[in-house]
Amino acid sequence: MLIKWLGHSCFKITGDYESVVLDPFGDGTVSGYRPIREEANMVLCSHLHGDHNAVGNVHLIPMTREEFSVERIESFHDDKQGRLRGENTIHLLEADGYRLAHLGDLGCKLTAGQIEQLADLDVLMIPVGGYYTIDADQAAEIVRQLRPRITIPMHYRSGRQGYDVLAEVGQFTRHFEKVLYLASDSLEISDELQDEIVVLDYPQQA
Repeated sequence: MLIKWLGHSCFKITGDYESVVLDPFGDGTVSGYRPIREEANMVLCSHLHGDHNAVGNVHLIPMTREEFSVERIESFHDDKQGRLRGENTIHLLEADGYRLAHLGDLGCKLTAGQIEQLADLDVLMIPVGGYYTIDADQAAEIVRQLRPRITIPMHYRSGRQGYDVLAEVGQFTRHFEKVLYLASDSLEISDELQDEIVVLDYPQQA
């Protein structure tokens, strides 16, 4: 199974038979990233803000075989039970024996019930930049609670990429000893990776 980071909070996950795009951003909504132009069998959005719900930028293709099961876990985009920024949907995907969770724009702590639902994750995609979401310290605490095999940070600032108000990824990675910085935007899930923070690279424009 291949995970490709398309920038911001957007990922494309490709299995043996099916592909899923999560949280595609609209053209011009996030600085420094190229427009999303992808093909996939499914699009999932955590909420309706323009930097997460540009479903029209993904061309849907017919499924040849339904591979991914999807569970939706309702949460909030802020720590005021949604009164500031609304609701947020966590997506829990299972395919080919792997469990993956994309936390969207989570803005609050997880409940005990949510922690139980998100147990035994192979991959966790988590926002770490703060301001609009949980910050680096809160994200690190959630990683300790869930103990996924692989954690991929998202929704942070890197140079000209991302919103100016967001923190850089180093604020999050400083909490951990095992951090793998890849010179690639893609990661093939491997059983060799255990308790690893994996920072994917966004390729510069040619």
